[in-house]
Amino acid sequence: MIVLAGTIGAGKTSLTKILSAHLDSTGYYESVDDNEILPLFYKDPKKYAFLLQIYFLNTRLNNIEKAHNEKLSVMDRSIYEDSLLFRLNADMKRATSTEADIYDSLLENMMEEIPGSLNQKNPDLLIHINISFDTMLKRIKKRGRSYEQVDKDPELYNYYQDLNSRYNDWYDNYDLSPKMQIDGDKFDFIENDEDLAAVLKQIDEKIAELNLK
Repeated sequence: MIVLAGTIGAGKTSLTKILSAHLDSTGYYESVDDNEILPLFYKDPKKYAFLLQIYFLNTRLNNIEKAHNEKLSVMDRSIYEDSLLFRLNADMKRATSTEADIYDSLLENMMEEIPGSLNQKNPDLLIHINISFDTMLKRIKKRGRSYEQVDKDPELYNYYQDLNSRYNDWYDNYDLSPKMQIDGDKFDFIENDEDLAAVLKQIDEKIAELNLK
């Protein structure tokens, strides 16, 4: 199980589609466009932050269970990033510290309910797409989801800035599986074929090193 990680606009979904086709494997995706709670969260974060987090927990656990039945799978977000996101919401008073503690406890308990050892539940490789804050803002603007736009909600600027900065510490401290980092500023794997080839080469070399195929 290969898992993509990265902040909003990093290109996780795009790379998951490309990588799953490249590896002839199954891709699993975060529920966004069909997520009825996400737009509500952006309108009223304090009311919907915890509900949104539980929604993502439920869908991601379902994907993990399905992925373990595949010989090779690619997921477009790690379940372990969710605590980072929700802690940020708690720090910004969009949720309470009690809700964040409950979520972390629930995540731990739910992971224990998935059949298999802890090592089987963790990814075999985590790929972090690292992008700068400026690139993050450009990607968010380009994909055009109205509820994500800073010009419609200036408070999102601080939220995105804090979120992006926390990802570096999160990746540095992540130790649940082998990991690698892609420079999403240097390699525009969505628009540039040469950059894409370079990224796939990096990933193929890591997969070979770990003997995952």
